[in-house]
Amino acid sequence: MLPAFVLFAFVSSITPGPNNLMLMASGANFGFRRSIPHMLGIGVGFVVMVLLVGVGLIRLFDAFPLSYTLLRVASVGYLLWLAWKIANAAPPEDGAAPGGRPFSFVQAALFQWVNPKAWTMGLSAITLYAPDRSLAAIALVAVIFGAVNLPSVSTWTVMGQQMRRILTNPARLRAFNWAMALLLVATLYPVLFPAA
Repeated sequence: MLPAFVLFAFVSSITPGPNNLMLMASGANFGFRRSIPHMLGIGVGFVVMVLLVGVGLIRLFDAFPLSYTLLRVASVGYLLWLAWKIANAAPPEDGAAPGGRPFSFVQAALFQWVNPKAWTMGLSAITLYAPDRSLAAIALVAVIFGAVNLPSVSTWTVMGQQMRRILTNPARLRAFNWAMALLLVATLYPVLFPAA
């Protein structure tokens, strides 16, 4: 069962989603080094989220299904706002760092609580790989996700940083940011149409 979970954690962490697309945009706009707090915030924030959801918050959704609907509405609204911010990120001035700043550690950690993919990953992992909801099983799920997550998110940041060489023209950077924003909006499809 452990190899199956490691594969699940890897596939769900490396595939496109709000975190990875935002990190790709951050790598392109701010570079790898300035995106490190963002990457670390995702890793730590997701591990903490899995732990807290596993030891109690999952029961809230079981008892009050409306709470999950409210979370989805908040998540959609926040992701649409982030997509707008990415699409309208200011291109860099001549030779200067891009306008704005990347997510901080705390912003990235807190973002996990409104990230629909993070919720899906966490709830699925707990349901499938910690069905007894014991503290040891939940901690193992969280630790494995933490170990798999950092290399995964780093990959997306490096891809964005490498694209930075192509995006030296403000028009190309603007087009890239709009593409990333549209892809971020596209990640909402499973949230908005879960039965599709």
